[in-house]
Amino acid sequence: MTIAVLGAGAMGSYFGGRLALAGASVVLIDVDDVRMATIARDGLRLSDDSGEHRVALRTARAAELREPVELVIVFTKGLHTAAAIQSARHLVGATTWALTLQNGLGNPEAIASVVPPARIAMGVTDLPADLEGPAHVRSHGAGTVRLWSMDGADSPALRAIAARLAGAGLDCRASPGIATDIWEKAAFNAALNALAAITRLPVGGLDNPHGRAIATAVVDETVAAAAASGVALERARVLDKIAFALGHHRSHQPSMLQDVLAGRPTEIDTINGAILRAAERAGLDAPVNRTLLHIVRLIEGRPAT
Repeated sequence: MTIAVLGAGAMGSYFGGRLALAGASVVLIDVDDVRMATIARDGLRLSDDSGEHRVALRTARAAELREPVELVIVFTKGLHTAAAIQSARHLVGATTWALTLQNGLGNPEAIASVVPPARIAMGVTDLPADLEGPAHVRSHGAGTVRLWSMDGADSPALRAIAARLAGAGLDCRASPGIATDIWEKAAFNAALNALAAITRLPVGGLDNPHGRAIATAVVDETVAAAAASGVALERARVLDKIAFALGHHRSHQPSMLQDVLAGRPTEIDTINGAILRAAERAGLDAPVNRTLLHIVRLIEGRPAT
């Protein structure tokens, strides 16, 4: 299988490295020329529970490639999805599939501007991955991948993608209820990421009555927006996941906090912003998500939209 990974951050590099180790022909696509040159020259150092690996990987900018691939995996941040898939539209042939495991809501819809929904797989993953250097990615601990087609149909091609990921040592399963999983993860991220970014506290710093009250309000708004969008979420299940994170991932800095500390744009628009838009489309209000959205935009120095 020929695979192009759009976005060679921690997750893109880890998935690309695992797939290449399993025999897939993989190219990492990113705009960080220095990182791409380092990986092309030295290979990707991949550290996980299976050991230490040095993986030879092809790297490129999208414009440097010519031939369509069988699978495009999109691992950019949500705010870059539309631009990334447009930059790679020449890699999409008549049978090319796309896979998004990105955070937030709205990524499959952005990809559908180039790839038909019948050939888009969407899903979630909670696999951990961190960049330790320009050509070193580390992952420790268990995690899963769940995916299904955007149009809701089963197919041999969809099953082949799941099998390819499973064959690369990733715990992957095709799951028809993926919309629930995506919204559930969005609720979790909306509850903790923006709070951490605003307070500049790790997850453990939110473990108090104030942090829990705001997180619970975000979940309640998200459950209502999801229901109005035709997706039923189990409120207690989401709150249990938040409680587990508060108790067991206390030193973790969510990605939105890392972005704020590094002066990078965040994914606030595709997480809390997307939940707010879904609520408003249904005639509902989501004042806590709206407030968090505006505060993070204020921190970023971005204008309101």
